[in-house]
This record gives sequence, C-alpha cells and structure tokens, in this order.
Amino acid sequence: MGCCNVRCGLIAGAVIGAVVAILGGILIPVGRNIIKGTVEKEAVLEPGTTAHDNWVSAGATVYRQFWIFDVKNPQEIVNDGATPVVVEKGPYTYKTRYLPRDNITYGDITVSFVLPAGAIFSALTGAYSLVPEEVLEKFSKLSLFQHRTVKELLWGYRDPTFFIETGLFVSYNGSTDGIYTVFTGKDDISKVGLIDSWREKKKLDFWEDQYCDMINGTGVDQAPKLLPQSRHSERVLTLSSPSTDASSFPPFVDKSKPLYFFSSDICRSVSASFQQSMDLKGIEVYRFTLQPNTLAAPTDNPDNHCFCRDQKVTKNCSLAGALDISSCQNGKPIYISLPHFLYGSPILQSNVLGLNPSEEHHMTYMDVEPITGFTLGFAKRIQMNMMYGPSQKVKIFKKIKDYTIFPIAWLNETAVLDQETADMFKEQLISRIRMLEMLQYSLLGIGVSVFVLCLIGFCVVRNKRGKLY
Repeated sequence: MGCCNVRCGLIAGAVIGAVVAILGGILIPVGRNIIKGTVEKEAVLEPGTTAHDNWVSAGATVYRQFWIFDVKNPQEIVNDGATPVVVEKGPYTYKTRYLPRDNITYGDITVSFVLPAGAIFSALTGAYSLVPEEVLEKFSKLSLFQHRTVKELLWGYRDPTFFIETGLFVSYNGSTDGIYTVFTGKDDISKVGLIDSWREKKKLDFWEDQYCDMINGTGVDQAPKLLPQSRHSERVLTLSSPSTDASSFPPFVDKSKPLYFFSSDICRSVSASFQQSMDLKGIEVYRFTLQPNTLAAPTDNPDNHCFCRDQKVTKNCSLAGALDISSCQNGKPIYISLPHFLYGSPILQSNVLGLNPSEEHHMTYMDVEPITGFTLGFAKRIQMNMMYGPSQKVKIFKKIKDYTIFPIAWLNETAVLDQETADMFKEQLISRIRMLEMLQYSLLGIGVSVFVLCLIGFCVVRNKRGKLY
C-alpha cells in the first residue's frame, strides 16, 4: 500500500513538473510577444508614450570640440606654390544644449517639427578665406590666408572688404534646420522616426540626381517603379532603405543590416554598419560606425557617382574621402570629409602636410539600444575643408600648382545618456525584461528538474518492487 502511494506521488510529481515545464516553455514565446507589443506601443511618437516624452525633451548635453588647422607657411604657398604645412590646434570646446523640438504638428500618421539650434559657450581653451574664386577675381590684392581668432573663424566676423558676415557657423545661433516630417509609427512601427520630408520636400534638390537627392526610402517592392533601369540598377536595395535623423531608429534593430540616416550638415543620407556590442552604463548597445565606402570614389562605389561635381578637382571622379557640398552652400567651395581625411585618397594627405588620420579619434559612431532603437550615445566627427587651385585670373592663385582640398577645422560632437537616465531606462525596460526571462526559464528549469527526478524515483521504486517478487 505504502509503495503504491509513493509511486502515485512520484507520478503526480512528474505530471506537475511536466506541466510547470510546459508552462515555462509556453511563456517564452508569449513573453516575447508581450515585450514586443509593449515596446511597439511605447515606441509610437504620440503624446503619452515613452518614446514621445523622450523625443520632445531637450535631451542630453552635447559637447562640441573644434580643432583648427593653423597654416605654418602661408607666404611660401602663395609665392612659391609650396605644399601647405598645418598644425592642429585645439580642442576649443563648446557645450551645446539641443533645444526641444518646436512647432510640433501632428498628422494622421506623421508629425512635423523644427529643430532650433542653440549653443552655450563653455570654455575656449590662420584662417583660409571663405570667399569663392569668382569673387576674388574682382579683388586681386586679397590674400589667400588671413589672421583671425578662433572665435571669429567659428562664429563669424564682418569682412572689411565685402561687408558680409563670414564664418564656419555664422548662422548657427537662432537658426533652425528646417521643417522635418517623420512617421509616428502609429500605422506601421517599422516606419517610426523615418523621414517623410524635409523642408516640405520629399527629396533634395542639391545633386540633380534621383538617387543622391533621396531623403527617405521607398520599400524594396516599390523601388523599381520609381527608379529608371540603368547600369546602376543594382542600387535598388540601397535606395529602398529609409532614413531617420539618427536620434532614434525603429525598434528591434537588426545588427546584420546597416542603419540609414539623413545629415543636413553634409546635405545627404548616409549609412552606418554594425561594429560591436558594448556595455553602456549597464545597458547593452550596438555600436554602428559610418561605412568607409560612404565617401569612396565613384570608381570604387558607383553609388557615389552623382556626388562627383568637379572632374578636375576629383581627378575624373577617382578621388575618395571628400564631398563637395558647394551646391547646398550658396556656391562656396566647401568640402566635407572625415577628420584628417580618414579613408581618403593618399593625395589628400600628401597635398597637405601635418595630417594623421586615426579610426580611434576620427571615426563617427552611434550607440543604439537594440530593443527600443534609441540612440543612447554618439560621436559625430566631420571636417570642413575649402578648395583652391591654379588660376591665371587671380594673382594669389598663379603659383598654385594643383587643386588642393585644404582643411580648415574639424568637429567632434559627442553625447551620452547620463547615469540618472540610464538607471531609469534599466528600471523601466531592462529590469522588467530580465525579470520576465528569469520567470520563464525558472519555471522551465524547475519543471524539467521535478519531472526528471520524479521519473527517476518512479523507476527506482518500480525496480525495487520487482525484486521483492
């Protein structure tokens, strides 16, 4: 009788263990669906959601560091056509607070806003002329190089000859980046934050090309309807990837796919690829870095063919590492590159001595939390350059031997979430996910263990009973 009770108890225990294990197993996909549903609900850009509250706020403090390239041989350059020698000076640091998004207007599935620009001066621990060559032709006595303070070079000064404000960031304070319209994700969470239009246009008008002028994607199945078939038809997959403004991306980031974002600083959309997983204040993030082929020569990356604007300067479009943005800078001969011409053609560094590119110090990256798609940290590093070349019309250019893309300054703009925000993020999201996962696997583990132990116990009792008879 007692033996029967033991066997019945072990059978009952095994059944209970199996039920608990099955419950734990069922909770795994159910729990994932709960997490997915919660994240998708809170990621929509509409009042009352977590994403919206973070989206409309001012955000973290951003530090802008500038390094200025001081010219050591200006007279030799102008008089003898010597190779420029530069020395990097800096950093000159400003604390920039991103002001909250303004003029927010909600549509059915989109929201429009502007990004006010504002800089707070924190600490300030030879300039090349910013005047186009065609203007210099009228004033042959002007110098190619000027003596200016760092503050004048960055934030502007009144040119005594042309009576205009000149400077790298002369119109920054009090300005806006134009009107953005992005998808809220209300109808499709995979589109949240993706740009629908900028400055009330769905494409740019800087590059005179359907591909290079794209801001937002079209979807893989729609791309052939919008793009003419040509020798560049292999670019359809690249074209179909929508862009954000890089402050956030759709949730559940797939690290095997690049992230696309639009940068008004360089007047185009670019992409970043996964580099590594990292721990950021107790939060797992994916680090995405700007792809080396972003500024590659069209001969190496055919996608960039429409960014080649000047055959002479770019050596028949074989030059890598510098982007001519004169078309969106009122004709000024401005080129954008990574600092010290990182990933650029060797001729860029041999034409200007004193440069030392380094991935560690000059690479652009974003740290993206993969579940929510929020960018929790970033380093945007770009270099501003001017172009000058030989000319018989302008006296100061007569001894210049070749077209030179000359570095003026480079920017390192960095931000990372503070500890208070990190703790809140972990409490509201990470800890709940971990708690649910612990419950799932605990039930599964306990259930399997009880089932196995009871099954073993039942077999042992059964064998002993068999021996008695």
